[in-house]
Amino acid sequence: MPKTDPDADFDGYLAACRTRCQAVLLPSLDAGHGELRVPAGLLDASRYPFENTGKLVRPVLCYAAAEAVAGDIPPGADHLAAALEIIHTYSLIHDDLPAMDDDDLRRGRPSLHRAFDEATAILVGDGLQARAFELLARAPDISENSRVAAISTLAGAAGLAGMVGGQFVDISAVGETMDLEALREMHLCKTGALIRASVALGGIAAGATEQQLARLDAYGRDIGLAFQVVDDILDVTGDTQTLGKTQGKDALADKPTYVTLLGLDGARAEARQLMESGLAQLAPFAANARRLEQLARYIVHRDR
Repeated sequence: MPKTDPDADFDGYLAACRTRCQAVLLPSLDAGHGELRVPAGLLDASRYPFENTGKLVRPVLCYAAAEAVAGDIPPGADHLAAALEIIHTYSLIHDDLPAMDDDDLRRGRPSLHRAFDEATAILVGDGLQARAFELLARAPDISENSRVAAISTLAGAAGLAGMVGGQFVDISAVGETMDLEALREMHLCKTGALIRASVALGGIAAGATEQQLARLDAYGRDIGLAFQVVDDILDVTGDTQTLGKTQGKDALADKPTYVTLLGLDGARAEARQLMESGLAQLAPFAANARRLEQLARYIVHRDR
């Protein structure tokens, strides 16, 4: 019997998860609210960032975490996965604005504020953030307590002490000296909080115990940091066409990164160590955690 290519199997899993998430996400953009409807121009702008989606790592992490707990992906994970990607996309739209990271390119196309205008980009980001929580509040196939837990988890990860707080520290750190511990704390918020929430929401959808949620959170913490370390590496070693965003942006902005503090070899070693630490948290899930293991390696060894 010929051996199955594990990479091909994983590629198929990624594609299936992305399709499953988009089946909920894309129709949700068109939805009104009672008798209210989304203005046509705003709807076009809101659809724009989803016409060329990225890797959808956060929804896939949600699905894989649910699978680690339940052995398969429960229907209740779909709205949670879609909400995660909507929050992530809103954050990218706002990060690209001139007052923030001032980037003209996202996913290989003009950033939303370049394709439309700055005011529209701000409003789309605001609207997407609200739509994500509407999706969570109306999520079918999970209990009311689970919906509340999902809303609380994602709101905390996206808010002042999470992603937004991390972005504030990042902007404030331009041109400043930052030690490794401070850099880690910043990225635990800016990048890591939403990745941790992605894993947590998968556990919530699958009815995870407190012990299981703690294991998933520890995995998410390490993998979230590893994701940022690799981002910093690719900002130096990648190219704009492959990355889909401007290469070398951090260096031009004089931002502290893992590469500036550790060098390329040190940053690569840091990513590997974080990956191994995260993988160690998955032992109690046994074979059910295979997809989370593959995702950890995918995140650390990706080229964009």
